[in-house]
Amino acid sequence: MHANRYQEVAIAALGAAPDVQSAEPWDRGDHTRGLHVTFTTGSQVWFGTAWAHPDGMKPDDDVVVHGEAPAEVPLPDLFDNGKVSPARAAEYLAAAFTNSRNTEILSVAAYGPENYNPGFGVRFHNGARAFNVIYHVARAGQGISGPAYQLPDTF
Repeated sequence: MHANRYQEVAIAALGAAPDVQSAEPWDRGDHTRGLHVTFTTGSQVWFGTAWAHPDGMKPDDDVVVHGEAPAEVPLPDLFDNGKVSPARAAEYLAAAFTNSRNTEILSVAAYGPENYNPGFGVRFHNGARAFNVIYHVARAGQGISGPAYQLPDTF
């Protein structure tokens, strides 16, 4: 998997989840790239994505390695009284990505609340890794506001 192709794969995987209204690329224009996900309630989350190439691979290389896709997992509850928490969003989207059945994916794991910020990581059979950290969240009808990484308990 290559970083440029990853965004397409992520958008397709996350956009297919039942509680996701849309998944789109996000580019802040300052080298911060990632994903913008809108849930069916209108709540939104923006992920900044960092990429680690496999050892010995150049940034422009796209070495495709297929293996067994991760086993499907149940989708956890996303909403609690119609609200989403950053940790629930990370867990839900990690499960949605896991269930994409993409044979380039080795594993997917959510970053829990004990980490600096919630998000999820994806490991690929070719050794590449994608790190998706929640950058901003917003309630329905709101856009990005306030400092990055200062997340409310629910949105």
